[in-house]
Amino acid sequence: MLYYLYEYFKDTIDFPGFGLFRYLTFRSMFSIVTALLIALICGRSLIRWLQKKQIGESIRELDLEGQLAKKGTPTMGGLLIIGALLVPILLFGDLSNIYIQLMLVSTVWLGCIGFADDYIKVFKKNKDGLHGRYKIIGQVGLGLLVGLVLCFNDQIIIREVVPSSTPSAHMAQVEAGAGQQELPVIDSRETKTTIPFFKSNEFDYAWLWPFTGKSREIAGWIIYVLAIIFIITAVSNGTNLTDGMDGLATGITIVVAVSLGILAYLSGNVIYAKYLNIMYIPHSGELVVFMAALIGALIGFLWYNAYPAQLFMGDTGSLALGGIVAVFAILIRKELLIPILCGIYLVESLSVILQRYYFKYTKYKYGTGRRIFKMAPLHHHFQKEGVEAVISKPRIAMPEAKIVIRFWIVAVLLAIISIATLKIR
Repeated sequence: MLYYLYEYFKDTIDFPGFGLFRYLTFRSMFSIVTALLIALICGRSLIRWLQKKQIGESIRELDLEGQLAKKGTPTMGGLLIIGALLVPILLFGDLSNIYIQLMLVSTVWLGCIGFADDYIKVFKKNKDGLHGRYKIIGQVGLGLLVGLVLCFNDQIIIREVVPSSTPSAHMAQVEAGAGQQELPVIDSRETKTTIPFFKSNEFDYAWLWPFTGKSREIAGWIIYVLAIIFIITAVSNGTNLTDGMDGLATGITIVVAVSLGILAYLSGNVIYAKYLNIMYIPHSGELVVFMAALIGALIGFLWYNAYPAQLFMGDTGSLALGGIVAVFAILIRKELLIPILCGIYLVESLSVILQRYYFKYTKYKYGTGRRIFKMAPLHHHFQKEGVEAVISKPRIAMPEAKIVIRFWIVAVLLAIISIATLKIR
């Protein structure tokens, strides 16, 4: 709302520092600080309230080291993340921006699905929570909504800048403060996205349709919507599976969020987009404010979620975070970068899929089910391996905190590779 106050009074009030609200970087920095302070201040009160209501985590992997001590730890901490995220957006964001609107809808949508799952687990005493089919229906519904908005909303366009100078000349324009209106452009609404590591790095989903003409255009949008549905469902579930250790999903998502924020800033700036030879998406720069608020909220939540955790995010947080990452990447046309940037989520999901189907296959073939990993998802494999090593050999188990930090390090390396794809082509 402060942003709209600036827009309303900018021509009538000359207050020192008031004009800073027009700068994306200023509003982003204030979003981080505001979200962080909200999470830090409200976190302790939320923990006390959850403890009073006896809203605690039910741990099933009690054979793992340290898991028994976590039983009863307050859960549904995703409410803190979502609350700390939404307030700065309402204060500093441009709510008329279609990209911000989609991100807000995605956050609340999947947050409600996760909340329903946590509610059933905690209050209905059903350890399975919301049935899987209803989660999938909710995720598919969000994917369909996002896909249809991308197809039919006239505010969502790709702007191609007509080449008029060398990269060094464009950087000189940046220093001189040249705006997008000074450069010749062509607007289009297409099913294009970015392919990492390729110089001519634009892929059109319509190319997957073997026929030409009007049918290719229609089929391209259909394929694009189906791809969006798959990506949102996969990333949301992958984040949910990753949330199994204190600070694991939180820390990894912070790294992913910083990377996506950088990519959004570059994609939303015509000069940098041209210089880096990447797709320019008008008005997408406002997404930086949203991602800045998410980073601040996650850092504040990590204060209480770091080992030993005082608060778990639950499905309320993990499903919402996965949806935010997926939709954000789709909006800035970087969804094909997800397997690299979100490699931890991918590996965690694959470990569960491989474990389940290999067990079923070996049980059918040999009569006894066998496992690839000690336990899935993958982070529990290392924890289980350490416990069994202590029993069988005089070896020290790998502590949970060490596993989490090593996963964070891998996430940082994947983020560096993802950013490097802007130049490694």
